[in-house]
Amino acid sequence: MAKMVDKVKSIMNQPVNIRNIAICAHIDHGKTTFSDNLLAGAGMMSEDLAGKMQVLDFHEDEQQRGITIDTSAVSMVHTVKGGEHLINLLDTPGHVDFGGDVTRAMRAADGCIVLVCAVEGMMPQTETVLRQALKERVKPILFINKVDRLIKELKLTPEQMQQRFMKIIAGVNKFIDSISPQEFKGKWTVNVQNGSVCFGSAFHNWGLSIPYMQKKGINFNDVINAYEAGGEDDMKELRKKAPIHEVVLDAVVEHLPNPLVAQKYRIPKIWHGDLDSTYGKDLIACNPKGNLGFVITKVVVDPLAGEICTGRLFSGSVKKGMTVNLLSAKEAARIQQVYIFNGAKREVVDDVPAGNIIGIAGLKNGAAGETVSEDAESEPFEQIKHLFEPVVTKAIEATKPSDLPKLIEVLRKVGKEDPSIYIEINEETGEHLMSGMGELHLEIIENRIKTEKGLEVKTSPPIVVFRETVARKSGEFEGKSPNKHNKFYFKVEPLESNVRAAIKEGELPEMRIKKKMPQLWEKLMELGWDGKDARKVKNIFKGNMLVEDTRGQVHMGEVIELINDMFEDVMNAGPLAREPCIGVKVILKDMTLHEDSIHRGPAQVYPAVREGIRAAMIDGGAAMFEPIQILQFEAPNAFMGEISKLLSAKRGQMLEMDSEGDFTIIKGKLPVAEMFGLSNELRSATEGRASFSVIDQTFEKLPEELQHKIISQIRSRKGLAAEETSGE
Repeated sequence: MAKMVDKVKSIMNQPVNIRNIAICAHIDHGKTTFSDNLLAGAGMMSEDLAGKMQVLDFHEDEQQRGITIDTSAVSMVHTVKGGEHLINLLDTPGHVDFGGDVTRAMRAADGCIVLVCAVEGMMPQTETVLRQALKERVKPILFINKVDRLIKELKLTPEQMQQRFMKIIAGVNKFIDSISPQEFKGKWTVNVQNGSVCFGSAFHNWGLSIPYMQKKGINFNDVINAYEAGGEDDMKELRKKAPIHEVVLDAVVEHLPNPLVAQKYRIPKIWHGDLDSTYGKDLIACNPKGNLGFVITKVVVDPLAGEICTGRLFSGSVKKGMTVNLLSAKEAARIQQVYIFNGAKREVVDDVPAGNIIGIAGLKNGAAGETVSEDAESEPFEQIKHLFEPVVTKAIEATKPSDLPKLIEVLRKVGKEDPSIYIEINEETGEHLMSGMGELHLEIIENRIKTEKGLEVKTSPPIVVFRETVARKSGEFEGKSPNKHNKFYFKVEPLESNVRAAIKEGELPEMRIKKKMPQLWEKLMELGWDGKDARKVKNIFKGNMLVEDTRGQVHMGEVIELINDMFEDVMNAGPLAREPCIGVKVILKDMTLHEDSIHRGPAQVYPAVREGIRAAMIDGGAAMFEPIQILQFEAPNAFMGEISKLLSAKRGQMLEMDSEGDFTIIKGKLPVAEMFGLSNELRSATEGRASFSVIDQTFEKLPEELQHKIISQIRSRKGLAAEETSGE
């Protein structure tokens, strides 16, 4: 294996020959088998084991359940036209509950291979991951997998197969074009002729693309003949003629960008600092001699080596022993080890230049999305945002009280390893909550705590996380400090829906705004804001906004951070039931402060700001919104009635219905609160023949008749006083 590491090391310094890529697809479309074959082809594991080993699924629960849960990195070397290329591949999960992992992998990658099943075509989850990729400016190519099923099961002729491929490609291209950034419209679509579309069977280890067929003189009939002959030797022959790794990696090198090209257009989108500053120029140029710019996309806790932060190095070089700064955690750390990846194995190296995907040990408080730099004052990268927010929560406790300290430590680790799980440890009440994307997500995490971390825990039934928001403009409300010398005046109103959409799409960055941000102002003006108002935005936080609309305040600089702190505090825990807020615009209209700075510290400002914002929200008709998931059901036509019955029994609604042959596809929306146990009920209603997947998630107003009941339930669960005055 030593030879391989030396090869990797030699190419690491030539960014032109590096490709950082991710694989993304719907669950069960064959991603892991596919990545195994790429590894085997690159000489990283034996060919006989490929597809059976699932080298990249090395967690026990992944092999048992047969699904990928963690993204794993691997570096391999591929030769095209005599030149050696280093391909850093991230294998990502397809299941919607682990979508957060896909989002983070996209931050590290510049290109992706979209895997689509030839039989099922493009699925909702494929669309979700592809949308995520395009949002991060990651360029796609397409691989149509499971072609063997068209030949063996559906017995299609070559013409029918070609029609099937054309339909899939047209669908994928339509989708890519509808969400590609403006400057790439029409340029990022995939095309059979140039080889940015490949097809094959990962299970049988062969692949084809038109350039490869021309180069090697093979055609589709050779494939059909091999299957018709059906002997082991015929399949081996086919594998030799058209090895999947060669076809796909040729396409990767040919069509996906190297870091030098990609960073020019990706950095302006994912980093909001000044592009003309030295740091900005280093990042855009992928400069190995520049200031360090490393983004952590994953933290894996290794029992021996401690915490390993994997991520993408955008500028500078990482050396063992150097001191760096974690920008969000605001602390310094020393790099103890630098690794490059090799399947499930890590190889220690001395230093690595920009443009690579690497692992670092020694960043004790590293978390996914953290920016690591040498200069503590550097502007961090934009937070990595996932399309869905955690909406299901369970309380978790140790079975044995003596295990409590261990539980807290394990939960902190879990929160690091999977940042789409939100862990809340309340030292006062002793309640520990974990929130995730769905029931399965939490079940798997719970399982891991029991098996891998060896800790017996019990959990409460799942609870839904609601959102609070306002219905109308409020009057102006005063918040007074305990010493009565500082007063703040707030108004609230609902945030415009187009602004909320822009925040969700990542077009408006969620951050505290401390300096000039022309890009942000332009975007707000595009959305219909006045230029002056756009400059008053001080904070965008979890889909809410703080606007500072005061005049002639000399001490604003001193207190703005305190106001920001409390704005975020109230947005995390609204006035009705201390649930997070969504779509609220808070406007600071005026303030009077004590002349002496000692009397306007946090102890005075915090309660005043909190009180003012909460009172304004109650006046603005504060109401509860509940999470709604849009689901797609697939079932044989005979079970249509059962599914619509199930939907209406759960306050659901059918949106559209489409039948293809004997199967019907239904889109419907359901409140998350009604979804517990849905998969079991669906199974028994349809004899196990229906399946569903989540396409999207939104929040809608909880029906009037449920508002009071739900608020009281949540308040009593959280041990709050029965009822604060509501805005009615």
